[in-house]
Amino acid sequence: MRSDRKLLNAVLLGLTACLLLCGQENRLERGRTFLGLAPPPDPAAAARGEKIFVQNCAFCHGQDARGAEGPNLIRSATVLHDEKGETLGPVLRRGFPDKGMPAFSQLTDEQSYDIASFLHARVEAAANRYGYKLQNIVTGDANAGKTYFAANCQSCHSATGDLAHVGSKYEPADLQAKFLYPGDSAAPLTATVTLPTGENVTGVLKRIDDFQISITDETGAYRSWQTDAVKYVINDPLLGHQRLLAKYTDSDMHNILAYLVTLK
Repeated sequence: MRSDRKLLNAVLLGLTACLLLCGQENRLERGRTFLGLAPPPDPAAAARGEKIFVQNCAFCHGQDARGAEGPNLIRSATVLHDEKGETLGPVLRRGFPDKGMPAFSQLTDEQSYDIASFLHARVEAAANRYGYKLQNIVTGDANAGKTYFAANCQSCHSATGDLAHVGSKYEPADLQAKFLYPGDSAAPLTATVTLPTGENVTGVLKRIDDFQISITDETGAYRSWQTDAVKYVINDPLLGHQRLLAKYTDSDMHNILAYLVTLK
């Protein structure tokens, strides 16, 4: 059940903007991991490297390294495989005289590192769209959102309880992501198993298949039964979110967000 829910969430998340997946505080890092980018470049080294690059390379590769008479370095395999100038440095010092690129034999290891840091910063700026600043997405009607919330969400959530001050805790894009795709931030699946004696046992669902259901009960003990020997009810905290996700109109989503951001 949990794996099925994760698969559903993965499919749905692939259909929405990637920026909505991550919290404001770690969006860049998650984007870097998702895209397989190298660790973030040293900003001071990148600033020094930009000056060296502009003086020596920009006339051929463009000031932003996107290419001019020479190739686009943001797509360069040498740049992408480099981390700290260890690959790029020898290429810079050797050059490609037969292709019109002079040798920069005077470059030190430190300068090569700085140039590499600048180029890595340019690669990340082009590839890691998680870092883009979102424009205002609060365009809905807060009153309509409040009405929708009361009709569809209030049985599980409270504006003065679990959602109190939620509008101050998250940026609008992150807040929208959380109510559309709460994911693993939600409580785990639970199950209530009714034994042949009539006793009910409730706990966190650990496994269920055609033959067996297993839970960790309220004391922390692991318990398991044959499914044909008991009755059981499974509680999925995300079930309501999944059902609403299939019903939301664009206006509904905008209106709910507009209401949630008022909960300061």
